Amino acid sequence: MSFIHDDFMLQTLAAKKLYHDFAEKLPIIDYHCHLSPKLIAENYQFRNITDLMLGGDHYKWRAMRSAGVDEEYITGSASDYDKFQKWAYVVSICIGNPLYHWTHLELKRYFGIDEPLTPETADAVWTRCNELLAREDFRAQALIEKSNVAVVCTTDDPADDLRYHKQLAESNFSTKILPAFRPDKAVEIGKETFIPYMESIGIKDFDKLREWIVDRIIFFHENGCRISDHALEYVPYAEGDAKAVFDKRMNGETLTKNEEDIFKTAMLAVCAKEYSRLDWAMQLHIGALRNNNTPMFQKLGPDTGFDSANDLCIAEMLSRLLDSFETAGYLPKTILYTLNPKDNYVLGTMLGNFQKAPTFGKIQFGSAWWINDHRDGMVEQMKALANTGVLSTFVGMLTDSRSFVSYARHEYFRRILCNLIGEWVDKGEYPEDWKRLGEIVSGICYYNAENYFKL
Repeated sequence: MSFIHDDFMLQTLAAKKLYHDFAEKLPIIDYHCHLSPKLIAENYQFRNITDLMLGGDHYKWRAMRSAGVDEEYITGSASDYDKFQKWAYVVSICIGNPLYHWTHLELKRYFGIDEPLTPETADAVWTRCNELLAREDFRAQALIEKSNVAVVCTTDDPADDLRYHKQLAESNFSTKILPAFRPDKAVEIGKETFIPYMESIGIKDFDKLREWIVDRIIFFHENGCRISDHALEYVPYAEGDAKAVFDKRMNGETLTKNEEDIFKTAMLAVCAKEYSRLDWAMQLHIGALRNNNTPMFQKLGPDTGFDSANDLCIAEMLSRLLDSFETAGYLPKTILYTLNPKDNYVLGTMLGNFQKAPTFGKIQFGSAWWINDHRDGMVEQMKALANTGVLSTFVGMLTDSRSFVSYARHEYFRRILCNLIGEWVDKGEYPEDWKRLGEIVSGICYYNAENYFKL
């Protein structure tokens, strides 16, 4: 029997039935990822398995650094072959890390490779994968189609002209590739990038910025966007004169944290009001402590594997922010994510404060995010949601990835979901009502997202 067999991670009879009968063959709605629309539109052909599997994947890069691999073999100028050889060694010792399962799911599902990746098998795996990647049916679009993906939502700056999304919309590609609105550069007024960004979009006045954001939301909407995404290192909330704060910053003066929060709150409100009007979903990713290693940030830039979880208190400000939107009458559909699992019950209970008919699960506890994206993290997130809310309303998994083979993580999630629910059934904590159970599982895997996002 191969390592990745039919019942991989399914430990009970109920789990096996739930997965094979209800979850396994459903399409994927990837409502948040970092795939490049340019690579999709141009139907990129990967040079080799290193280009596909290791390029831009900071999960793997962190593991390689932890195993003592020199940076030359991670982001440096070593050959792709040598980088893959190093990865083969590192993954072979990654027992207990989801990277081990992800890597072997990827090799099995896309390349038909059953044997574990080790230094001893690396040459054969390298050769087999590269033979397939040279074929037309292993280019970027084909990999998405092989994954049974119905919709992909990329992550896009408001200033983007969406040329590649337009190109894809006019093509015969079967998967919908839609933009998602990520206005962080226009919101994060305290960052060094703020003034250059204002200059790049030609904005010198706060009221003009507000008008510009609304115009861009409308433009994105006209091009199929129905989802926004905000990265919040902490949850801001403060009242005050946002225009005065903007003017002060544009004059080159230093802002206090309270002043920054006044501006951020005002900008989030502008966005939320428009999202609500257009029936978008707003995603709030909370709690990343970014760019911790200054020398490596200066060398490689952001999103290269030097971020971690923060441990701030978020409950009160999150409540005040959401309540301000609800009081004003424009709290949109909202998905809350935490990078620190200590806040699972903060988010799990916060949802119930703002749920509202007729939306099925209007406020969502987002799937286990980033460093929580593993079996324990997924199980704890789903248990917290089940204990404090209604798990059956959950919109399920997303990739949050730059990799074209990361859709194996949806399979991983579905197996974990079915195993969790299957355990409850086998323990007699829920009856063997397969009709109801099938609706719950298929809803979480696909239909809840289809109905929630209306993509």
